Amino acid sequence: MKQRMRTEFCKMLLCSLMMITLGMANSRHPDDWLHAHNGIRIQMGLPALAWDDKLADYAKWYANERRGDCRLEHSDTPFGENLAWADYDMKGSEAIQMWIDEVKDYDYNSNTCRVPDMCGHYTQVVWRNTARVGCARVKCHNGNTFFTCNYDPPGNFVGAKPF
Repeated sequence: MKQRMRTEFCKMLLCSLMMITLGMANSRHPDDWLHAHNGIRIQMGLPALAWDDKLADYAKWYANERRGDCRLEHSDTPFGENLAWADYDMKGSEAIQMWIDEVKDYDYNSNTCRVPDMCGHYTQVVWRNTARVGCARVKCHNGNTFFTCNYDPPGNFVGAKPF
């Protein structure tokens, strides 16, 4: 009887460890978000961003607020904020790459977007004075994925160039 209980306990322990390991492998570690942001910043000679738990907590809170509808609606935050959604299980690094890809719509000389309102995500990612970032993603009730990153200090001041 004791041997059977030990065997069952070991099975349960092994299953628990496997679930924890799988959960960690599928998690979105802050380093993943930072690497996606800092790759372009370092390439451009800009200071790297640091992860900020306060910003990440705010991002998690707001992502959970949007879980019901996955709507790209900005929160009322004092921070800079980038939002994205996808109709598949997109990674955070892919969302950040979408923002970075807006560079093609940004004209540095005139400090304008070629497509109205379609380069502000990019300029926030590369805003020189921004020092900290926190991000989150959530699977929405409709199956889509919602992303948000918050930046401090915020960028995108009218008339100011990002770098």
